[in-house]
Amino acid sequence: MDTLGHPRESEDHAESLVQHATDNQVAHITLNRPETLNALTPDQRERVIQLLGDASADPAVRAVVLTGTGRGFCAGADLRGASAAPRVAGDVARTLRLGAQRLIAAVLDCEKPVIAAVNGTAAGLGAHLAFACDLVLAARSARFIEVFVRRGLVPDGGGAYLLPRLVGPQRAKELMFFGDALTAPDAEGLGLVNRVVPDEELDRTAGEWAARLAAGPTRALALTKQLVNASLDTDRATAFAAEAAAQEINMASADAQEGVRSFVGRRSPEFKGC
Repeated sequence: MDTLGHPRESEDHAESLVQHATDNQVAHITLNRPETLNALTPDQRERVIQLLGDASADPAVRAVVLTGTGRGFCAGADLRGASAAPRVAGDVARTLRLGAQRLIAAVLDCEKPVIAAVNGTAAGLGAHLAFACDLVLAARSARFIEVFVRRGLVPDGGGAYLLPRLVGPQRAKELMFFGDALTAPDAEGLGLVNRVVPDEELDRTAGEWAARLAAGPTRALALTKQLVNASLDTDRATAFAAEAAAQEINMASADAQEGVRSFVGRRSPEFKGC
C-alpha cells in the first residue's frame, strides 16, 4: 500500500511507467503512459518523488531532466481510479498534503537543478510539475492548461503558490479563472518557460542544458536554488543573512576553491561537484 492506502502496482510495472536512467551525471526521469498523456497514478507520483530524493543524495548525479513520452508531458493526476466511497472530513486535504503537494515539494527541494523538457500538453498538476522545475524548456507544440476551473475545482499541487511568483497575481488569476490553453510561445512571453524550441530539438537542447549544469559547481547551484526559492517568502534582512550563510558554507567546497584558483590562473575551472 502507498501513503494514501492505494494498492501498489508491481515494482517492475511502476518502474516501466516512470523510466529512469543516469548518463554523464544527468538523471533522466521520463513519465511513460503516453496513452493517457502521462496522467499520474499514485504509484507513478511516489516513484518520481523517490527518484528526485535519490538524485539529491547521489553525488554521481549533478542535474535532472524530467519529461514525458508521446504527445503529453503530464495531463495531471489520473482521477479514473479515485474512490467513489463517501469522504470523511479531512480526507481531501490529507490526500493533497501526502500526494500532489509532496510531488511539487520534491521538485522544489531537490538539491540538483531540475529541467522540465515539456514535450506536449501539461495540464493541471502536470503544468505545476513543470513550473516547479528550475528551468523549463518547451517544444513548440506544447500547451499549458490550468484545467481545474473546467472541472469546478480549486487549483492544487501548489499552483496558487507557484503562478503568482512567476507571472504576478493578475496573470495568475486570468490563467486560473478561465482555464484557457496557453501555447508554448505565449507561456514563454509570460515568463513561465525559459525557451521554446522546435519539437525535434527538445531532447537535444535539454541534453545540452543538463550537460552544462552537470559540469557546474553542484553545491553552489544547490545553494543558489535554495536562496532564490526562499527569496519571495522572506524579508531583506533574512534573505541577506541566508545569502551570507550560503556563501560561508560554499566557500569550504572544493569547487569554490577551484573557481578561485582558475580565476587567478586565468584558466577555465574544472568543477567536480563537491
